[in-house]
Amino acid sequence: MLQRLKRKITEFTSDSRFREILTGSVFALVARVGSTGLALLSSLIVARVYGAKMVGVLAVVQSFMILSGIFAILGTDQSIMRLIPEHAAKYSGLSAFKVYRKTQYLVAGASLTLGVPIFFFSEIIADKIFSKPHFAYYIGITSLCIIFKGLMDLNTQAVRGLRLIQTFAIMQVFPQVFMLIILLVMIVVSGKENDPFYAQLAAWGMTAVAGALIMDRAFKMRSNKTDHVEPLPLRSLLAISTPMMMTLSMNFLIGQSGVLILGIYLPENEVGYYAIAVKLATLTAFVLNAINSMAAPKFSELYHTGKMDELFHIARKSTKLIFVTTVPVLFCLAGFGRLILSFWGEEFTSAYPVLLILIVGQFVNSVSGSTGNFMNMTGHEKVFKNIIAVAGVLNLGLCFLLIPSYGVLGAAVSAALSLALWNLWTLCFIKKKFGKSIGYFPGVG
Repeated sequence: MLQRLKRKITEFTSDSRFREILTGSVFALVARVGSTGLALLSSLIVARVYGAKMVGVLAVVQSFMILSGIFAILGTDQSIMRLIPEHAAKYSGLSAFKVYRKTQYLVAGASLTLGVPIFFFSEIIADKIFSKPHFAYYIGITSLCIIFKGLMDLNTQAVRGLRLIQTFAIMQVFPQVFMLIILLVMIVVSGKENDPFYAQLAAWGMTAVAGALIMDRAFKMRSNKTDHVEPLPLRSLLAISTPMMMTLSMNFLIGQSGVLILGIYLPENEVGYYAIAVKLATLTAFVLNAINSMAAPKFSELYHTGKMDELFHIARKSTKLIFVTTVPVLFCLAGFGRLILSFWGEEFTSAYPVLLILIVGQFVNSVSGSTGNFMNMTGHEKVFKNIIAVAGVLNLGLCFLLIPSYGVLGAAVSAALSLALWNLWTLCFIKKKFGKSIGYFPGVG
């Protein structure tokens, strides 16, 4: 067993073409593990101190913020990873900074344009959409903080564009660190029902400010006032960003619509049970995201320089790394899921069947690898957008069809089927287009 493990480790570390991705992924993975662990700890504290109802409230607020953030950021958090290195390499560090600054202004303006109307219509949204008039307060306050979440996400991805891997890793942990610190202070000082809600908003705000300061300092070290600046028209920025925004919005439907639609039909404690099951099932997503954070720029570089054999070598090896690091976690969750759920309270063990269904979807995700990033980095973002759109519409339809009758089980089936659909569909497209696959399963060529 130990010899086999040693051979696997040597296989990855001895590959000089893969070493850059592996090293960067380790930093990102450690940060993702830390962030996920802190998030689970925070949710555990909230469940124990404030109850399942507040867990459900936070789940809806976080999903609402993710959805709002998609339309506030307009896909610039993805396009900035391409534009910053492009301008830095072709023109100058100052030119790259100007691109970053333009995206900042765009995100700030879009956030306010979106947030202010939501604030004034928060009572209608809470009553007509969620059928929970008391949610108006949470939605109203959250809408005014969209700008912080938007800038936080933009800064985190912009750091990747500058290849500041260690800084990127640290910034992933910031929101959860701030959340936990503020929450613990509030428990001691205040102890009021809505403390976790305020702690979450404050954590987003503090991370946004910290990220902006880090980016400004990083660009100052790479720029001179005499550098050439290549203008980037707003229209060009939006032309690159908009398809990526559409993809992100559909991804949201698949990942978060279950929580929102459950919030319409079921009480908050049921939403809380489902939210914890989702968090556990997606523990493996941090590995995928960590590897993607390093692999995506490499995919683009190799594809646009015509190095197709190396591209598929790196892509398939990335998938293999994802598989060997995530599948053992999924098996452990399947075997000990009921015990793990009981840490949040005995009532949370009712979500064990939900966890098992979600694990199936995550298994397909692990086998498929970095399909989305591969499509976006090789110029097939429009095809990928269409695939995700179909999966998103399917997920939404299944949620409204299944949740009224089957509750949290219906939400889990909808999410797992949609996730499996777009991953397998994308794998088939890549195989048909290039004649090669980036998926990995032991014994399958």
